[in-house]
Amino acid sequence: MSYNLFLPYLAVMAAVTYLVRAVPLILIKKKIENKFILSFLYYMPYAVLTVMTVPAVFFATNRIESAIAGVVIALILAYFKRGLMTVAVGASAGVLIAELIMKMI
Repeated sequence: MSYNLFLPYLAVMAAVTYLVRAVPLILIKKKIENKFILSFLYYMPYAVLTVMTVPAVFFATNRIESAIAGVVIALILAYFKRGLMTVAVGASAGVLIAELIMKMI
């Protein structure tokens, strides 16, 4: 398979990515003062990250039960304001333990 076949697709993806970022900078000249738009732009990265992460969390394991166990452990650790590394390791350990228990059953 020739890699030259993929170059047009790569160029189009690069152009679209660039335009999505550049067009707002070109079109909007003055400072945004609308509170609704400001709050929308403030929370947008969190919403996008959540939409990308949550489905991956539930389908990254062999069984949905182990994924739920990991999410519950992560939520508990995050509620008690543990660090990101502690939450990630705790959730991963929870998934591993849940998978091992389910394998024995």
